[in-house]
Amino acid sequence: MQTKTRNNFATQSLGPIVRVLTASVFLGILLNLTGCRGYHLGNQYMFRSDIRSVHVAIIESNSNRRFLGQRITEAITREVMLNTPLTITEPELADSFITGRLVRDRKNVMGETISDEPRTLQVAWRVEISWTDRAGVPLMQKQSAVINYDTDFIPEGGQSMSTAQQEIIERIARETIGQMEMSW
Repeated sequence: MQTKTRNNFATQSLGPIVRVLTASVFLGILLNLTGCRGYHLGNQYMFRSDIRSVHVAIIESNSNRRFLGQRITEAITREVMLNTPLTITEPELADSFITGRLVRDRKNVMGETISDEPRTLQVAWRVEISWTDRAGVPLMQKQSAVINYDTDFIPEGGQSMSTAQQEIIERIARETIGQMEMSW
């Protein structure tokens, strides 16, 4: 008599599990056949499919500070390689070109001590970036992206002009890649 009770209990407890599994499979099939079919995974769908390669020209600089254009170019090139399906190539082989200019580079004192020593400084840059195909047709959402960034740094806290510049450079590179993405 005890074996019948145990078998009966086992079949009764499996009933809800079987129903949940059946409902899950049915729901998975239903979702696969309807709304989720149009979604894509990966960054290759975020960028133009007709462009496969890009040449990043050295960013020109109106600044008196040395090598800022080269540092911005390196950061943009790194972001393109890491976050896009595009290949970096020579200008003769490229489908498209990224060009730009550092238009403004300012350093302002935001706060001073009683003896007029700078305590908080601000670095502000303005960069104009464009992405065009071989014929010169703009490929970005905007014809030419104007990127304004500033950051504060405190020398007393161990921060330096170089760290502030690097923060802005990385933000400019990320914004450039963001502008290259196709609109929804």
